[in-house]
Amino acid sequence: MFQFMKKIFTMPFPWNLWVMVLGVVNLAGGIYFFDSLEGKLALISILGAMVIMQVIFSKFGFVRLLGLGHIIFWVPFVSWCVFRILEWNSLGFNFRIWLCAVIMLNSISLAIDFVDVWRYHRGERAEM
Repeated sequence: MFQFMKKIFTMPFPWNLWVMVLGVVNLAGGIYFFDSLEGKLALISILGAMVIMQVIFSKFGFVRLLGLGHIIFWVPFVSWCVFRILEWNSLGFNFRIWLCAVIMLNSISLAIDFVDVWRYHRGERAEM
């Protein structure tokens, strides 16, 4: 796990900053809103994605296939958050802001991850 985290934090700017922002929004929000289902789902999604990514990293290295971890866990999580945001008026202000941030940032990340996994499938298997 240490080697995987080292690779993440030594990624070139702005990718290392991007990963940190994703982590803070999802992890800190999950902890802050732990009393909500969405807070718990955020933490489960982060943990699940990290487990999948660690398995992929241990078998294939730091490759584009790592995005599969986000795809597996964040597609359902973001979908749920979109569904939940439809109840806009019944949600607290800070919770709404966090849900919007999660939807926006995780969706951007998922777009990047889908492209990366597709590129891996098409033959780009070198370490990033």
